[in-house]
Amino acid sequence: MSPAKAADLETRAMQTPGSASEDQPPARERRPLADMGTAPMMGMQILLGIALLVVWQLVSGRLIDNFLISNPLAIARKLWDWTANGSIFIHIWATVHATVLGFLIGAAAGVAGGVWLGLSPFLSRLLNPYIWAFNAVPKVALAPLFILWFGLGIESKVALAAILVVFLVFVNTYAGVREVDQDLIDGARLMRASRQQILMKVILPSSLTWIFVGLKTAVPFALIGTIIGEMIAANRGLGYLVQRAGSDFDTAGVFAALLAIAALAVVFNEIVGSVQSRLDAWRIISR
Repeated sequence: MSPAKAADLETRAMQTPGSASEDQPPARERRPLADMGTAPMMGMQILLGIALLVVWQLVSGRLIDNFLISNPLAIARKLWDWTANGSIFIHIWATVHATVLGFLIGAAAGVAGGVWLGLSPFLSRLLNPYIWAFNAVPKVALAPLFILWFGLGIESKVALAAILVVFLVFVNTYAGVREVDQDLIDGARLMRASRQQILMKVILPSSLTWIFVGLKTAVPFALIGTIIGEMIAANRGLGYLVQRAGSDFDTAGVFAALLAIAALAVVFNEIVGSVQSRLDAWRIISR
């Protein structure tokens, strides 16, 4: 083969489509579905919910007896009737009132107890067996006692909600206080900070994440405590609605009340999350 022909073949080989791909821009990497934006994710969540409701509607009365699972249309009609006559708002307010009071009382007691014992190793060791023994008691079993002590009014529901909240918040607060970096506390003491300043400027901000983990975990339990109290002895509230609808074999009414309870749980959780976000932002700025 002549040198000219060999050079020509080499030139053509360099200009083949396979080699030209090296000059093309690299393909864009596919983003993971978990990194999807808020709006697309919300749209997918709505579509998933609609699909589940459609399947429920199709299954009810065909594959499963309508008496057992009702159907979305019957539940929507029940909610509309309750909304139209205004009765649902009375029950929602009764549940919200007792839940908020119980949550605030239990959260305050849990944070105070967690900080107090977290700062006192002696008291922590002294009371440790009694605290964990009482924590092991099923709190629902205390409902009859609370009704006996506080009566059939809102007080017994508040007490049951508070007792469910207090230990969840206490355990997380105690762990958060014990995990505070001792070097930070020693540095504050070297700057002659008082005990109150150390508590407010070092200990509480450092354990804030732990505290809010306990608070967010306790939110549904406060609602559960209120609902249980209303189911046992009450004449209003969403728990009373569930119990009354179940006694009347009204499956649509039970699901409608449960839907209202679930919506309340979501609202309460979002409120706690919003408060946490604001405090976290303040903590970062304050640095």
